[in-house]
Amino acid sequence: MNDDLSKIKALFHSHVESRSSLAKSTHSERKQKLKNLLKNFIEMEDEAIAALALDLKKSPTESVISEIVGVRIEASFAIKHLKKWMRSKKVSTPATIAFTSGWVRPEPKGSVLILGPWNYPILLCLNPLIAAIAAGNTVIIKPSEFAPASSLFIKRLVEKTFSSSEVAVVLGDKEGAIELLKHPFNHVFFTGSPETGVAVMTAAAKHLAGVTLELGGKSPVIIDQTANIKDAAWKLAFYKFTNAGQTCTAPDYILCHEDKKEALIAGLKENFNTFFDGNTAKQSKDYCQIVTSAHFDRLEGHLNNAKQLGAIIEVGGITSRDNKFIAPTVLSGVSLDSTIMKEEIFGPLMPIITYKTLGGAIKFINEREKPLALYLFSSKKKNQKRVLTETSSGALVFNDCVIHHTNPNLPFGGINNSGLGSYHGKYGFDAFSHEKAVLKSSSWSPFKLMLPPYTNRKHSLVNMIKKLS
Repeated sequence: MNDDLSKIKALFHSHVESRSSLAKSTHSERKQKLKNLLKNFIEMEDEAIAALALDLKKSPTESVISEIVGVRIEASFAIKHLKKWMRSKKVSTPATIAFTSGWVRPEPKGSVLILGPWNYPILLCLNPLIAAIAAGNTVIIKPSEFAPASSLFIKRLVEKTFSSSEVAVVLGDKEGAIELLKHPFNHVFFTGSPETGVAVMTAAAKHLAGVTLELGGKSPVIIDQTANIKDAAWKLAFYKFTNAGQTCTAPDYILCHEDKKEALIAGLKENFNTFFDGNTAKQSKDYCQIVTSAHFDRLEGHLNNAKQLGAIIEVGGITSRDNKFIAPTVLSGVSLDSTIMKEEIFGPLMPIITYKTLGGAIKFINEREKPLALYLFSSKKKNQKRVLTETSSGALVFNDCVIHHTNPNLPFGGINNSGLGSYHGKYGFDAFSHEKAVLKSSSWSPFKLMLPPYTNRKHSLVNMIKKLS
């Protein structure tokens, strides 16, 4: 399913030629493109759901919840607010240059490359596309080769909606991405691992291209003494084990107050049994598979390593390589030396680490890379404030998980190892736009009275202006 790499150069140059006309496109023109995209997407939703079932064994319901609705929200939000986003914004003028006026004009960055992931292969290709089109850019999308059916769906949708000189999809393995990154795109948007993010940023830097890196990391959960365990248990079970844990914002591990550990484990087990019929989840139509055998092997390696170092399987632990199946699994007594605590899990394995004081939990988090998201379950405002002010993360969510990404009024992105830049809603439009400074001057200027040679009188005038600054 590889596209002809020799055609990439010609494709890129056709996009370069289209940049100027797209940059001049009006609000109405861009809005119509987004409307066409949304209309075609809705008409092709059944195809999207079928593709996700083939790639990840996603149920129709989970596909709608986790991908379809997100695309609809993002497109509808952009259509509704685009006119306001595109307006130039007048700025105030200092007294020293009162004879001028200034404003900020958003303009497209130009040629954009979107490198999509496999875990939410449709949502995480189309949402950046929506933002890039809203901002007036040309776009080339390289979907993940590990979700081939979804990649073909995206290609069909794009070809139905756009001309190839405006938006195009390049299929293939990582060699296609490497070839694309050789070209001087104005902006590269990547979703994936921090390790690959470094490689993408390095390649983009050769052209001084802008980058947005949506990465991952180990997003922790804090359960304090005041937490509503019944509420926390169903939310953690649902958001962790949706997509078989293959979610960048999924809870990676739990820091649980020692007094709440047993109640939390019991609650997670109860919800696991309710959601997926206990350890027979392998047969559940509502539970996803692991994306590849290689990814399965990595996760099973984490599980075996944790067990060897003394971890106790509280829930799950069943695996099947033939089915690329790993049951929703909860572990306690996990050694900090185990690989499961050193690497992003990105699968249905949930370690629980106990703590005695909130300060100790905060210290534990701050000693590690800044996470994409941090979740705190607490009914105590003092504890919420403390975590807010004493930790750093891409996002902080109180008494819930993951759903912050569904609010288009909030920026979505990480910090340092978990990401660079943000998007969603207006933040996505801004990510793919350049804020151009524009200043207009009059024919009269006080600086004309202060041209060299500098006399005492001119020096006095300069001092007068200095006092106004």
